[in-house]
Amino acid sequence: MKKIPPGYITPSSAFTIKKNQVTAYQAVEKSPEVGDVVYGRVTRLGHHQSLENRSGRIHKIHVGSKAIFVFGNRYAPDHYEGVVPEVPLPEVDWMARSGVIGQVRHKNSILQDPTRIRVLGYVMDKAGQVLNTRNFPAFKPNKIAKDPRKKRAKLILVTGTAMNSGKSVTASACCWALSAMGYDVRASKITGTASLKDVLHMNDAGASVYNDFTSFGYPSTYLCSEEELLRIFNETDLKYGNMANNYWIVELADGILQRETSMLLASDDVKARIHRLIFCAGDALGAIGGAQVLK
Repeated sequence: MKKIPPGYITPSSAFTIKKNQVTAYQAVEKSPEVGDVVYGRVTRLGHHQSLENRSGRIHKIHVGSKAIFVFGNRYAPDHYEGVVPEVPLPEVDWMARSGVIGQVRHKNSILQDPTRIRVLGYVMDKAGQVLNTRNFPAFKPNKIAKDPRKKRAKLILVTGTAMNSGKSVTASACCWALSAMGYDVRASKITGTASLKDVLHMNDAGASVYNDFTSFGYPSTYLCSEEELLRIFNETDLKYGNMANNYWIVELADGILQRETSMLLASDDVKARIHRLIFCAGDALGAIGGAQVLK
């Protein structure tokens, strides 16, 4: 193993990884998995030229910049659709500002090609095992009570037609209005790709506590199983939705036809918790069609 020199950036996709865990890297022939942490160098600048670190600061990136990156899948109609490669590759695509890397399969035509990352090696722990974000959840598993739905916080669920339909702005507006009325508001983003921007805006708007799926070690939720998605939802509910007088604002990424969002909206666990549902659309037809799909 080689020691990782100082000066690297730890991105928000590695939110649960502590600095003292990042000490060494090694080039090993291993097929990457979701959550695997690597040490890499930028070899070509493309669309992403800034990197969000685990505290939310945005770093300017140059050719030669070195950072920690995390393998993950991404589905974003306005950006990239990409997956964790099935075999080890010397260079991979940077798919999200939070440091998620993989192999781009499709991109929006208005975007540049992705920034390229040379994989210098996997980040290893002291025992010589590859560091994986999913092995270090910030939440400890809760034992589900006999009836965990009694006396819960009121859930306001925010969904929409697609990316950029107004979901994050709406969720922040809910946090602002309810906190201004004197309520304790908690905020969560259950699906999507790692990005602190949305939950930090909800915190700025009055949410006393906030989190997203990266608290469970997931760099994104694209291609997660239904079981994984419901675990993220239910564990977050047990953590933040545990006071009847509070409000819990939850945003689901992308649109209601997207795979993971659709799974959650069809779940009895989620439907049983909804106090109010807010649906965001960019035009009248989207609002009418979306309402029919939701019914």
